[in-house]
Amino acid sequence: MQKDHLEILLEDIRDKFDLVLEGHAALDKKIDLRFDQLNEKIEINTVKIDALHQKVKENSQKIDVLDKKVEQNSRKIDALDKKVEQNSRKIDALDKKVDAVAADLKAHRQDTEAHPGKLKVKKA
Repeated sequence: MQKDHLEILLEDIRDKFDLVLEGHAALDKKIDLRFDQLNEKIEINTVKIDALHQKVKENSQKIDVLDKKVEQNSRKIDALDKKVEQNSRKIDALDKKVDAVAADLKAHRQDTEAHPGKLKVKKA
């Protein structure tokens, strides 16, 4: 009877051990599946990151070109600002000359009108 009992116990232990092995195999498959899924996601993300890196590089180059253009335009604006300043001074000088000529003309007209017999002033 002991032998039969021992064989039953061994059979029961074998069945339980087989269940543990089956569970282990199932977990191993799940782990492999998750590992494969993660690898696929990593590969996809790597491709996306590489594409983004390329875009960043292209945008950086475009920004460098735009920086140079802004710098050139700033120099042009500075040059135009100097020209405008020079022209403003010239206009101010001409304005003073015109005012002086107008004052002289007014004085001359008044002088001419003050002496009516000598010269006649025609009105247009």
